[in-house]
Amino acid sequence: MSTKRITIPVSDTIGKVTAAYDVPANATCLLSLAHGAGAGMDHSFMVSLSEALSAADIGTMRFNFPFSENKKGRPDTPAVAHQTIEAAINKARDLFPDLPLFAAGKSFGGRMSSQYLSTHPEAEVTGIIFYGFPLHAAGKPSIDRAEHLKAVKVPMLFLQGTKDTLAQWDLIEEVCGSLKKAKLVKLEGADHSFKAGKQDTMSLLVKATSEWTSKILKK
Repeated sequence: MSTKRITIPVSDTIGKVTAAYDVPANATCLLSLAHGAGAGMDHSFMVSLSEALSAADIGTMRFNFPFSENKKGRPDTPAVAHQTIEAAINKARDLFPDLPLFAAGKSFGGRMSSQYLSTHPEAEVTGIIFYGFPLHAAGKPSIDRAEHLKAVKVPMLFLQGTKDTLAQWDLIEEVCGSLKKAKLVKLEGADHSFKAGKQDTMSLLVKATSEWTSKILKK
């Protein structure tokens, strides 16, 4: 895997963040890959996902949010997260202008990406992929966090485990069913970290990502 590390300037006040991209020679598309609230871009899940997607001819550019870059425990405000996502999307576009670009993220990273897209319909992305959408806090079922998804103009792929405590299954099913551009993929028995006993959930995530992006790009 030929991963290249770079820095992305976000703004004068926010500063810069680290990013790493891995784009195979025959890549079909590129994902901007935002991490979750509990770990940075070099978390084992993020690295493994990038490697597995690369093997399936899908490039990735994962990046840190400022809170992770600066080793702070509390996630950034949405305003800061949105600016970082915008900077990452623009950098991915600059580096690989010929590749279709999808926004993507694990948990918090996915939700911040969709919030950004809901208010920036001009952003040049082909779709968005959620690796576990955090629909509500654990033990507090609600669909309020999904309200902004109605304003997202691009196709959406939700990869969700049936035992995800941050997305009660019947609720995420209801949300996706109400969105014309959404596809929901069920990972039976998987939790929010996509752990499901001895199941190889990573291969399921990559297969679903590959099939969905291929279908979108053929339209």
